Amino acid sequence: MDLQNIRHLTQQELTDYFLQMGEKKFRAQQVYEWIWQKQAHSFDAMSNISKALREQLQSQFVLPALQVDATQHSADGTIKSRFKTHDGHLVEGVLIPTDERKTACVSSQIGCSLSCKFCATGYMDRKRNLTFDEIFDEVVLLNQQSEQVYQKKLTNIVFMGMGEPLLNYNNVLRSIERISSEEALGMSPRRITVSTAGVAKMIKKLGDDKVRFKLALSLHAANDVKRNEIMPINETNNIKALIEALNYFYKQTKNEITFEYILFKDFNDSQKDADELIKVFRQVPADLVNIIEYNSIDMAKFRKPDEKVVDQFMQYLSANKVNAH
Repeated sequence: MDLQNIRHLTQQELTDYFLQMGEKKFRAQQVYEWIWQKQAHSFDAMSNISKALREQLQSQFVLPALQVDATQHSADGTIKSRFKTHDGHLVEGVLIPTDERKTACVSSQIGCSLSCKFCATGYMDRKRNLTFDEIFDEVVLLNQQSEQVYQKKLTNIVFMGMGEPLLNYNNVLRSIERISSEEALGMSPRRITVSTAGVAKMIKKLGDDKVRFKLALSLHAANDVKRNEIMPINETNNIKALIEALNYFYKQTKNEITFEYILFKDFNDSQKDADELIKVFRQVPADLVNIIEYNSIDMAKFRKPDEKVVDQFMQYLSANKVNAH
């Protein structure tokens, strides 16, 4: 019989379990604190609980955790980590340091089903969704790295790693609830950004659910012909539908919206492309266009443009009153 993951119990379910065992209610609170506030990953670590009770918990529950499988340090201070799940899958997380910020970039799925033509994960099959506690563990491990290497806690989190967050909606929202809970990491939702390739109905659902975190749309091309070519999801979620969904999201939440735009050499880096981007930007109450430098991958034809082209593109956006960096 497979044992249940104790972290998948709500606080009330954990309390009910202890009461049914004839234990005091405060025992449930102690265990809950060990799981979320102290991030314990073994029952033996729960030092204020009797050995007999720890053994009973161990016989009925599991407490799995992500493990750091490998790390890679870049010259700019970025640390890329590969994490291993309890069932042997590998996912990536990245710690991105600047003077002002320490940002964790986390994954939401093992693999991805969207097949974006410029993305390494897009060439992998989606194996499964990450559970909310696995996503939470990514943040915990990256926070530990930040404290060890930079002596500072994480300041920001972006869901911009492997997978499409809005196709793992419930786990992503539950992980953010845990990350932002004072009983766990206590990070403000305003410091969390969910990046989506563009699932219009789920963007609207975020609005209906009155979420408090920021939203980023991975646009990467501002007309449907080009976006269809690099992001097949655009065939069912075109730019017009996404503009409508983003406006609905903003109306419901007043949360910050940004556009992400990777520049590809001789594909989306012309003045005409910039004009199309400006046109889209002006139809949404967006704060920023985040111009991203492309890291080439072997299986994709795309390459990053020359620095001069990037500078001209950004200057043109700025001259047209588009906040870009």
